[in-house]
Amino acid sequence: MALPSNAIEQFSKNSSIKLICEAGTGYNNIPLDTCNEKQIQVCNVPSYSNDAVAQTAITYIMNFAMNMFQQQSMLNRGNGDRSNFTGPFTLPLMELNNKTLGLVGGSGRIGTKVAEIGLVLGMNIIISRRNPAGLATDANTNDSTTLPSLPDSHKLFNHPNVYVTYDINELLEKSDFVSIHTPLNNDTKNSFGTNQITKMKSTAYLINTSRGKVINENELIDCLEYNVIAGAGLDVTHTEPPVSDSKLWSLTNVVLSPHIGWKRLETRQRLVDMTTDNIESYINTNGNNCINVVS
Repeated sequence: MALPSNAIEQFSKNSSIKLICEAGTGYNNIPLDTCNEKQIQVCNVPSYSNDAVAQTAITYIMNFAMNMFQQQSMLNRGNGDRSNFTGPFTLPLMELNNKTLGLVGGSGRIGTKVAEIGLVLGMNIIISRRNPAGLATDANTNDSTTLPSLPDSHKLFNHPNVYVTYDINELLEKSDFVSIHTPLNNDTKNSFGTNQITKMKSTAYLINTSRGKVINENELIDCLEYNVIAGAGLDVTHTEPPVSDSKLWSLTNVVLSPHIGWKRLETRQRLVDMTTDNIESYINTNGNNCINVVS
């Protein structure tokens, strides 16, 4: 739920409202400029759901690998005959080892967790980055040169099964699964649409556990209607849940979940604890120290 600017504008600079705590990671729903004008500090909780959201992305990947969603749907309709060539046992099934997982903006906390699990499953990882990170070793020449790389402090720096690229098209063309891990801002809003999806393999799956509005939803629907890619798993959508007449409900190659990636029992308790820590830190330091200040 967005906090409207006009609600903040009603406060004076001497108002008793000094702190706004976002009980979550994304703070695109808070008018930071207006808060700055009113001298209201804003903080968030950026790491409470790393494991949970990463596991959600992996859950989609593992289910798509054996078409479990469609298998269950067909079984529910009574179509479970192994000899039936139109039945569930004719759906594509694959092992994940040696498959390629592309992480769009995947060098952050959650993307890194997804990569780590993918590596354990034997997958090859491609991570797209927007900015150069420094030096890496060229495997062909053994020389240090400016290549797409993770920072040397990153836990996956120079990992033999992790490839970094500044060209997102390269990631899209090579990946069997594409998982989005970008924040929602003016640069990323509706940034993933037809131009990107048409560069993916026709057998590839798209997964979004970040923010729904990163994807151009109408263009995604068009691509899925024409089977440009094999399918999509969406834990987040433009409107949550999608409007009643959205084609997302009827497309057979779409799987939806109601933004539950972060809603594990342990995760919610961690969120409450860390939000409390933010408030206590602010109070105990007379407003000089909030644990994670964003504005």
